[in-house]
Amino acid sequence: MSKYIFITGGVVSSLGKGIASASIGKLMESRGLKVTLIKCDPYINVDPGTMNPFQHGEVYVTDDGAETDLDLGHYERFTNAKLGKENNITTGKIYYSVITKERKGDYLGKTVQIIPHITDEIKEGIKKAASKNQVDVVIVEIGGTVGDIESLPFLEAIRQLKLEVGLSYALNIHVTLVPFIKSAGELKTKPTQHSVGTLREIGIIPDILLCRCEKNIPKEAREKIALFCNMDSEAVIPALDVKTIYEVPLMLKNEGLDSLILRKLNMKSVDLDLKNWKDFVVARIKNPSRVSKIAVVGKYIDLQDAYKSIYEALIHAGIANDARVDITRVDSEDIEACGPEKYLKSVQGILVPGGFGYRGIEGKIKAAEFARENKIPYLGICLGMQVAVIEFARNICGFKKANSTEFDKKTPYPVISLLEEQKGIKNMGATMRLGLYPCTLKKGSRAFASYGRANINERHRHRYELNNKYRQALEQKGLLVAGVYPEKDLVEIIEHKDHPWFIGCQFHPEFKSKPDKAHPIFREFIKQSSFLKKR
Repeated sequence: MSKYIFITGGVVSSLGKGIASASIGKLMESRGLKVTLIKCDPYINVDPGTMNPFQHGEVYVTDDGAETDLDLGHYERFTNAKLGKENNITTGKIYYSVITKERKGDYLGKTVQIIPHITDEIKEGIKKAASKNQVDVVIVEIGGTVGDIESLPFLEAIRQLKLEVGLSYALNIHVTLVPFIKSAGELKTKPTQHSVGTLREIGIIPDILLCRCEKNIPKEAREKIALFCNMDSEAVIPALDVKTIYEVPLMLKNEGLDSLILRKLNMKSVDLDLKNWKDFVVARIKNPSRVSKIAVVGKYIDLQDAYKSIYEALIHAGIANDARVDITRVDSEDIEACGPEKYLKSVQGILVPGGFGYRGIEGKIKAAEFARENKIPYLGICLGMQVAVIEFARNICGFKKANSTEFDKKTPYPVISLLEEQKGIKNMGATMRLGLYPCTLKKGSRAFASYGRANINERHRHRYELNNKYRQALEQKGLLVAGVYPEKDLVEIIEHKDHPWFIGCQFHPEFKSKPDKAHPIFREFIKQSSFLKKR
């Protein structure tokens, strides 16, 4: 039977429970164990697919088309786990399932209540993910902060589940904060004590504490925390700030967290260490031989998490090229107001990511034009490909009012249009073209050279496509269709023939990039950008 690690957070939000969960998954894999990870989110949305990135950050997409919390991106980047719909459980999903069963009469006239029906549904969801993946360890992260009313059903569910599977088959890890008060020159343990006290009040006793702190926690402070939280001092693990998130597994291993977890769960394993991770990933991030300055031109630039996978994939590509990627975030509305020269003249590569809605679109189109005219390496992802097609249609093909029907339903040149199967859809949630689709690459293209093969599979999240009615006209003017979805002959990748490196892809390659295995498209983009001479 799988063993469980339940991860909760206290004191404040944004302590890094997702990175901690992913790092623990990495540590367990380094001990020869197979893992899966689950994120439990307390919001009532069924999934984050309809949520504004400013509210939630990016929406991460899995192979099976699930729109999930961005922490699943961390899980897949750090581990070898293949995640899907069952790995993100939301309050909305749980209530939707329970209410559907009630309407069908599945509860045989019983009064449906939080306990046991909601908590049972949560437990079943966790067990389903464990049994489907047939793993040694299931890591379950509970979103939110202990004390939030929204999280209580999830906390009650894991309390019950630990009792059901047995104390030797589950443990609780609580991520908390030990702040350093500069004016007093002291670390304060009281917030952690209160957080653990709140957790204990609802019946959960943490086995291990991960204490976030900007300074090392001395032995005396660890012993004080252990005393007031009723645990061994060895179970109080400092989780200090580090230069890169990819150092976190190494830091936790140095603190002996992996051995402590295995001892508490009564598990035996080998120790495959993390030498390759340390030598290849962390060493290259800290000591690169070159620098590549990349502009990311988007509309959600103010929020770091809105393009989380994009930024991480650029870092991975830098690792593969022994380069540090300096990311310049450019708001596309600023380009609309002031022009591209001011923001893009000194960069070595331009990346336009996905997005929805008309705001900032003309700025993205100008960024694609600037990259084309100045021979700057360009990578357009999803909407980034579409704006490149619109720009090409307007300025090279002469279709002056070319546009996407998403932005102008009356455009005389709808070079980007709604997918045929999307036209009758009214519900917005989980109805886009989602998940893994095959793509056939054209030999001789830069995309083919990047991948080194003709047949690939990539993850999608969109409603609009290049309109095949204009494909011939675009190709006659020099736009290369480098990849298609063969079943429906949909354009997946475009390139500019007379440009050193200009690629747009309809899919999201960032979702399949890892720090020790950069995605081919990102790897080649940074490779071309790194060697670009300054203009």
